[in-house]
Amino acid sequence: MEPGFEATTNDITVRVRVAYLAEQSQPEHDRYFWAYHITIINQGVETVQLLKRTWHITDAAGQVRRVHGEGVVGEQPVLGPGEHFEYTSGVPLPTPTGFMAGAYHMRLVPSGMGFDVAVPAFSLDSPHQNSRLH
Repeated sequence: MEPGFEATTNDITVRVRVAYLAEQSQPEHDRYFWAYHITIINQGVETVQLLKRTWHITDAAGQVRRVHGEGVVGEQPVLGPGEHFEYTSGVPLPTPTGFMAGAYHMRLVPSGMGFDVAVPAFSLDSPHQNSRLH
């Protein structure tokens, strides 16, 4: 996986690493696939829980797909102070490049107060992209 992207919001750090998956991609059919590995670190003094996520996935044609749902990879992890949670997921695009950004919708435990944590924008690059600048 390539070096990552990182953002910290309200003492929660989100780190992202991305890898293009050539073996799952089919450039001849405009299908490109990436894996992304995310680490969420609670650097605060209170326990938090990730409840939902929102993604904005943009392809090279400028088409934006919004994905909103419960938890991540079927889980709603609870993170005490100093704890972290890691997961890997994937995303297909019809273009050889694009980017993703989003937010995790979290709550403080036990107060229940909600807050959002930014997921840094990260690029989805493949060896099939046109690197010529216009």
